[in-house]
Amino acid sequence: MKRAVYPGSFDPVTYGHLDVIRRASEIFDVLVISVLNNKTKTPLFSVEERVKILKEATKDIPNIQVDSFSGLLIHYAAENHIHVAVRGLRAITDFEYELQIAQTNRKLSDGRLDTMFLTTSLEYAYLSSSSVKEIASFGGDISQCVPDFVAELIYEKYRVGARE
Repeated sequence: MKRAVYPGSFDPVTYGHLDVIRRASEIFDVLVISVLNNKTKTPLFSVEERVKILKEATKDIPNIQVDSFSGLLIHYAAENHIHVAVRGLRAITDFEYELQIAQTNRKLSDGRLDTMFLTTSLEYAYLSSSSVKEIASFGGDISQCVPDFVAELIYEKYRVGARE
């Protein structure tokens, strides 16, 4: 059985993330979406909230598992018998950053963790979780960026509604 992990902060999950998730789920028997508990950042949503959101957003995809982890991806992957990490790329700047991480993970895992890159569909290439949060914090419309239930949760965090 081919298993892969799609690690990330997913704060919040966007249509770009969901595009990569759907496409990767067609390639692997099991795709584990794992939320990184990054102690150096202050996220909008807790790890538990992000896991719950991802479970809801992917409930129609049968071969998805949602989990969380702290520490190094190589340790998480080894503990879970996963040999492929999936990463999405929006632009060349993403590639430079992601390539360095992929090479480091491969080296530190003694070649046991490979990375597969999926380019984001063009319709989502502009999307980032950071931009979604910024737009929402000013009451902007994020309906084209995230599922409706996610938008409601984001607005609730900022205590604002989308401007008409």
